[in-house]
Amino acid sequence: MDGQVEGATDRLVTAIAAFAEPLLADMGLELVEIQYRREGHGWMLRFFIDREDGVGIDDCAKASREIGARLEVEDLIDHAYTLEVSSPGLERPLKKETDFARFTGRLARIKLREPLAGQRVLIGTLRGLAGAAVLLETEGEIVSLEMNNIAKARLTL
Repeated sequence: MDGQVEGATDRLVTAIAAFAEPLLADMGLELVEIQYRREGHGWMLRFFIDREDGVGIDDCAKASREIGARLEVEDLIDHAYTLEVSSPGLERPLKKETDFARFTGRLARIKLREPLAGQRVLIGTLRGLAGAAVLLETEGEIVSLEMNNIAKARLTL
């Protein structure tokens, strides 16, 4: 994807998130991630949703109806696309500070922007937050990872 298309896609996802996040919150759901990209069969708009006790197929179906109706009203996408709403799964992405706190005690895989002690990818047990840093226990040692140095993080098995 070239930079111009990627920028337009980022702006579209930001605009969609602005109405989808509160809409889902009213339904007792959390917006984990939105993906919008061209795939083999056309454009795909994916929403990953969650809730403290997990989401089921009925939650996904209801969220899909509500989001789909709102997308029709907002008319932000001027071409055909497929809307998909699902759970983030067992290897859920961790994006916000609250995600790292919520999943304290769980195993996570964290990719850093800048290496720490020569390592760019760390796997360990989340141990909460200390200010704007994530605490990760790896190899019996707790390391502090600044949020702005985390490129990608997800729960792992």
